[in-house]
Amino acid sequence: MSADNISQFSSLAIGRDTPAQPISEYFGELTFGLGEMRERLPREAFNELIKTLEHGRKLSKDTADAIAKAIMDWAIRKGATHFCHWFQPMTGLTAEKHDSFISIQHANHSELKVIERFTGSMLIQGEPDASSFPSGGMRSTFEARGYTAWDPTSPLFIVENAVGAKTLCIPTVFFGYHGQALDNKTPLLRSVQTLSQEACAFLKLLGDVDVKSVMATLGAEQEYFLVDREVAARRPDLMMTGRTLLGAPTARGQKLEDHYFGSIPTRVISFMEDLERELYRLGVPVKTRHNEVAPSQFEMAPIFESMSIASDHNTLAMETMKRVAARHNFMCLLHEKPFAAINGSGKHCNWSMSNDKGENLLDPGHTPHQNLRFLAVAAVVIRAVHKHAGILASSIMSPGNDLRLGGNEAPPTIISIFLGSMLEKIFETIARGEAARGSEREIINLGVSHIPDISKDYTDRNRTSPFAFTGNKFEFRAVGASANVAVPMSVLNAAVSDTLAEASARLKVILAKTPSRDEAVITLVRDLINENSAILFSGNNYSAEWREEAKRRHLPIIDSAADAFAVWNDEKATEFLISTKVLSREEILSRYNVQMERYVKSMEVELDTTVALVNEYVVPAIEKQLERTYAVQRDVKNDSLKSALGRRTAILESTFADLLSHCDSLKKSLDKLGETHDEVAKVAMLVRDCRPTADKLRAAADRAEQEVADELWTLPKYREMLFHHSMK
Repeated sequence: MSADNISQFSSLAIGRDTPAQPISEYFGELTFGLGEMRERLPREAFNELIKTLEHGRKLSKDTADAIAKAIMDWAIRKGATHFCHWFQPMTGLTAEKHDSFISIQHANHSELKVIERFTGSMLIQGEPDASSFPSGGMRSTFEARGYTAWDPTSPLFIVENAVGAKTLCIPTVFFGYHGQALDNKTPLLRSVQTLSQEACAFLKLLGDVDVKSVMATLGAEQEYFLVDREVAARRPDLMMTGRTLLGAPTARGQKLEDHYFGSIPTRVISFMEDLERELYRLGVPVKTRHNEVAPSQFEMAPIFESMSIASDHNTLAMETMKRVAARHNFMCLLHEKPFAAINGSGKHCNWSMSNDKGENLLDPGHTPHQNLRFLAVAAVVIRAVHKHAGILASSIMSPGNDLRLGGNEAPPTIISIFLGSMLEKIFETIARGEAARGSEREIINLGVSHIPDISKDYTDRNRTSPFAFTGNKFEFRAVGASANVAVPMSVLNAAVSDTLAEASARLKVILAKTPSRDEAVITLVRDLINENSAILFSGNNYSAEWREEAKRRHLPIIDSAADAFAVWNDEKATEFLISTKVLSREEILSRYNVQMERYVKSMEVELDTTVALVNEYVVPAIEKQLERTYAVQRDVKNDSLKSALGRRTAILESTFADLLSHCDSLKKSLDKLGETHDEVAKVAMLVRDCRPTADKLRAAADRAEQEVADELWTLPKYREMLFHHSMK
């Protein structure tokens, strides 16, 4: 593609006129949450709703109808004509079926009257066809009944599409006829509830006797790429798989390190401002935007929220990003590795817990008790990650994350925890039964004998760590950009809940033998650190030495998504998900089956697309180049030039031979794969045969790209996709 064509697209800055008004004046204007309900509902109805949220009581029909009417009146005034139950099936995406608010009344024998109608039953429950969604064997095609149920903990919202149609979206859970979770949201809500119960029990043993609830909080940083939509439309691999299956790296790439935190291109800032306005109206508290490390890569980060709402907001944000990007003639890529040889995209999940007083349990406080509580909670999390490292690693694995993890600032799949030098030193001294001291700038005096002081600035950054303590939270850095955060967060919440229950039981025993509560707590912390120090690592997670050391520490090493599936099928490794009531055995098995099936299907799409790209684009380009080269060779008289052309022809012919050979091998492997009906065998074939052959095929195609004239190479190249923003 010529520079003129690229600059033509780059000059477009399609956006909406944004009124000059403070964000606070329109933030959440398209959401209907508890604040709106308090204003619009009768007091009795609102109080009943609060009791439902706090104690799990069922809503009466009258209250449900009153809530539904208030919602409908608000939505219609906002211009909505339809409503839908918005849910998150195990496809990794969201789903919705739109119904209009209208109902028919017979005015007389010959005339129909249309009215708006929305009842409590319509609000609370829906019944989509469950047979066409992944169930992992829990539902048969002929058992199509599935239900959606309103999740009142998450605000309702209105989405406007490109042509101005507005739809009221009702966040819901999705489950089968016998109550099995068919979605990603239900396990998350269960895990949040269990975490609160176990954390409250543990905190009361620590002395927080008045604690009533504990809230899991989340801030999900979202990385993404932007590519010209017109350019992307000429890349069948981007359209079909979200990543480039062929493409030679550019000479520049990210070598100059000039994109990270650089000046945001004009066209991109226009997209970002439009996106942020949309998200603010939807109540998503976006805080940060910046250029990421790779060219054409960017990041958006929100303020912390309660986990279930933060999860919904991240999913909604990804949908909004794609919609707004199209408005600006961009394609937004959320794949973990859309381009080879440069950084992939992750979603750093910043996780913490806070009590009902708003105190962050992972933040050293202003009193000795708060600091002791911080040490105890941090030690419990360390134990949870060590005990359940295998399933935590498995929860973030996917075909896309396979390509990202382990390089270019993406952590490896060996789970370890980085604490930072000061906090690590404090735990080491606790483990030895000593007290740590430091300068006044570095410490907080606990004021309790035998308990070390807490550092005020106790953490640096380790970009290679998959699970790092970053001041007042743990950052799960291995989560992929396209992931539904509900999946890894459900597992993390369950792991911490399981360990909180274990710690509570152990602390009761210690308290019975120790007269001082503080001494008992520090004894528990010391024991937990000594028993789980193997998970702590502050060095280079990329190094071969760490891999060998991890083996000696008996840490699980999961090299691929295919390896991760086996963990989901390990009853011992997943037992805690059952004991914490996050997933049943049947639901765990279903997720194992769904992941296996989706891995196979995703790989088949990629491999079939690769073969098509080679046959439809690469082979014709090489043939045309060879025709030109042969023609030139025939007319050349100079022996030196003829020899040089001969060498070039030999390289191109050798590359062409490799390309055709690998393409033929891949097609044979795909034929064999199609004849296999066992999912386990298919995954093994994909890992052992198909993917290595596809890698060789890509290498040959990328060599050809560097030998063929630009005018003959019809696939847009990396330089056209990655650097178009800087072309004015």
